[in-house]
Amino acid sequence: MQHTIGAMNTPPVGPPATLLERIRTKITSGELEPGNPLSEVSLAQEFDVSRTPIREVLKQLQLEGLIEIRPKVGTFIREPTRREIVELFQLKEVLEGLAAALMARRGSCPELDQLEAIVSASEVSSNAGDTDTYAAQVQDFHQTLVNGADNTKLVEQYERLMNQLAYFRLVRRTLEHPGRAVTSSAEHRHILTVIKDKDPFEAETAMRAHVFASTQELLVPRTRTTLSLEREEPADDGGHED
Repeated sequence: MQHTIGAMNTPPVGPPATLLERIRTKITSGELEPGNPLSEVSLAQEFDVSRTPIREVLKQLQLEGLIEIRPKVGTFIREPTRREIVELFQLKEVLEGLAAALMARRGSCPELDQLEAIVSASEVSSNAGDTDTYAAQVQDFHQTLVNGADNTKLVEQYERLMNQLAYFRLVRRTLEHPGRAVTSSAEHRHILTVIKDKDPFEAETAMRAHVFASTQELLVPRTRTTLSLEREEPADDGGHED
């Protein structure tokens, strides 16, 4: 399903995406699901290159934690562990909270107008139950907010983090929960309001609370708690805790 807001944050036309970027996007966008095999031969045919550059790309993607290469078995899309998701979302909470505070301090800027348009459009999508469109608008909202911090190093760190998280795939998972899209949209509206009010402290607090709530939505179905790493393994049959 197409959406109209995503184009707002499309960077200026530049060099074509590299082979690494194109294959990485297939993973981070959710086109390839965790556990799916990756064939060097199939990728070479799809991108019309030899297997040598494909092999180099796969080595880099393994370093980034997106795939797993099992000798004599094959290459597979990697599912991050619960601990990794928690730790990466903790970093996301810090970076996006800082970005919200910095943007609030800037005051009027192009990204603020973009955020207003994204939030208004996403309210329509969430109320209509259009989770496909809303998922893309969520990604637009967070990326625009980080861009609005006007901090190049922050943007660089954030993009690395988003690649490791395969964020779009995780957003779609949380939006499967009834009512989450509408709640998330309301949280976006509040964040935008305090940024427009030039309140950096409340902007950071609201942004961090929003990311934390998203983390809970992602992890609650798998355990009885939210961010307790000690419960990464299932409880024994006795139901007692140490």
